[in-house]
Amino acid sequence: MQWCLDHDKRGHLRFAPLQGTTYAALEIEPKPRELDTLVLLDGGALHVRGDAVLRILRHLGGAWSLLGAIGRVVPSFLRDALYRFIARRRHAWFGKAPRCRLPSAGESARFLP
Repeated sequence: MQWCLDHDKRGHLRFAPLQGTTYAALEIEPKPRELDTLVLLDGGALHVRGDAVLRILRHLGGAWSLLGAIGRVVPSFLRDALYRFIARRRHAWFGKAPRCRLPSAGESARFLP
């Protein structure tokens, strides 16, 4: 989420916790319930893990959008395996913040309940 905030210069992405009221109110099924899963609502459909990452890249535009388009040639089961591989190791590779980042005034409006 922090990476998305830093790279989404146009402010297209909004964020909501999977245990929050916004996600609970979605009338789309099936809804993933695992809290360690990335879920993106885009075009009226839920996209999960690797597919969600590719859609996010498309929304960021520029070179990120190109990377997302190239990633579509990778089969979904491999994208999800890569997503899980990176997710399990991200703190070891990139470090863990000592505390949660507080959103700026402009970022606060992008967080849904």
